[in-house]
Amino acid sequence: MTNNQPQALGSVIQGSLSEGLEVRLHPDVSVEDMRVGKFLVVQGTRSRFFCLLTDVSLGTSNPRIFTHPPDHNDSFWMDILAGSDTYGTIEIAPMLMLTLTDTEKELVNYDNIPQLEGIETNLQLLPVKTIPSHFSQVYESTERDFRCVFGWENDPYKCNFSIGQPLDMDVPVCMDLSRFVERSNGIFGKSGTGKSFLTRLLISGVIRKEAAVNLMFDMHSEYGWEAVSEAKQAVTVKGLKQLFPNRVEIYTLDAESTRRRGVTNAHELYLSYSQIEIEDLRLIARELGLSEASLDNANILASEFGKDWIYQLINMTNEDISVFCNEKQGHQGSIMALQRKLKRLEDLKYMKSACPHNYIKEILSLLDGGKNVVVEFGSQGSMLSYMLVTNMITRRIHTEYVKKAEKFLQSKNVLDRPRQLVITIEEAHRFLDSKIVHQTIFGTIAREMRKYFVTLLIVDQRPSGIDNEVMSQVGTRITCLLNDEKDIDAIFTGVSGASGLRSVLSKLDSKQQALVLGHAVPMPVVVRTRPYDGTFYEEIGDNDWQNKSDEEVFKEAKSALSDLGF
Repeated sequence: MTNNQPQALGSVIQGSLSEGLEVRLHPDVSVEDMRVGKFLVVQGTRSRFFCLLTDVSLGTSNPRIFTHPPDHNDSFWMDILAGSDTYGTIEIAPMLMLTLTDTEKELVNYDNIPQLEGIETNLQLLPVKTIPSHFSQVYESTERDFRCVFGWENDPYKCNFSIGQPLDMDVPVCMDLSRFVERSNGIFGKSGTGKSFLTRLLISGVIRKEAAVNLMFDMHSEYGWEAVSEAKQAVTVKGLKQLFPNRVEIYTLDAESTRRRGVTNAHELYLSYSQIEIEDLRLIARELGLSEASLDNANILASEFGKDWIYQLINMTNEDISVFCNEKQGHQGSIMALQRKLKRLEDLKYMKSACPHNYIKEILSLLDGGKNVVVEFGSQGSMLSYMLVTNMITRRIHTEYVKKAEKFLQSKNVLDRPRQLVITIEEAHRFLDSKIVHQTIFGTIAREMRKYFVTLLIVDQRPSGIDNEVMSQVGTRITCLLNDEKDIDAIFTGVSGASGLRSVLSKLDSKQQALVLGHAVPMPVVVRTRPYDGTFYEEIGDNDWQNKSDEEVFKEAKSALSDLGF
């Protein structure tokens, strides 16, 4: 097989492994065609290097040209100077290198790369531990390069899912969802950049590929049934329940709001005072205005009345509180203040004095059965409600998963292995702030990673508000446009070679562009995110995909490779 060698863009003139490579563009290559975030290939002597374009600049061989620049209308002198005395340069960061495992010193080029038979190859992608030599040629990436690095969506041996396309090509960029769900992940970007649509896109892929089950806390009721499109026309887009009617269940804390939006098959969800524990109150102490003294006295009340201590406190008179403090050595002022502030819970529609049915256990049962659950808040979407309910449910589900994981470790029986669970939370900095992260279940999950088969998908527009230790544990980061320097710094916490990627992130478009880096992709890449439209519905929804045999999936993958000339 012979491939035509693409035209070279430029030559490597200097650089280092830590700082990246500087490339001088050839005279016939316009610097205006170079875009930050572009995927390029450097042809070395023994290896090919897959690189990310991080900066563009202008250079000159003689500084005196600047003192007497040619007239901008003098195209003759402009053409004479172009390429020799004036030229464009680009900075590129090598991310991966491709070598031949069965050849020691054979020249690697586009003409002698071995063919892929089916899906077997002796090509091996390695971390970059060296750099190409002087004057190595730099090329535009081809579809073949993207397939070598990111694979293809129908690969029967991987759980690949297309999340978008590169900036200048129409070829899918795939993420390995089996690696994605192994660790806690984050979707970041300022308001209006499409975080919600990107979240819905990824969760759809996880459901479609059955990589994990999902528990989504839907603060603004936009993931379950449908949501308003961000396009200029006021149209709606389908939610997860419409795409996967047999694999998604909706629970609502506000049944009236859910019915008004036309959702008829949602389950109501109620919680009781007896299910609230001191740890839940500690998380919402700022929203309720609780002091440490109030929480200390809450422990005294819990010791006396058990699980019903909140209901007992709310119904106590001043005289009852006075008698209790005299007998149990509580602080009357703190307990009365605690009572006033906990009375705010009576305004929550879903909170009952007693709830005979255990809805949390019901949700856990659905997750065990492979169902995905969306919890909608409706009019109860205040930060107080969101933090209280999310923490209450998550803590109990995590406790059950710890028991299941311990049982699996003891029995070694694959039937005892818990289903991988991804918990999606919005406004994540509220739960993962450095002041409270060590006291919440979300900090525990983020640090434990995959040990107990539970991970987080955190969605946030203020990553700088998230504890640095938690950010360093985030496996895959999908980041839309951010402007704040603190937020940009937070994205690259624990990431090597972040200096070049900073400029890439700051130059993203405000819509449908994201920088993807981390555990689930072989190298950082900028993508135009996949449209969430009718075509996507047909490709992703509950169709006949589950009925395809392994042989049919294999044939589709082999056909895709054949189309590329492999």
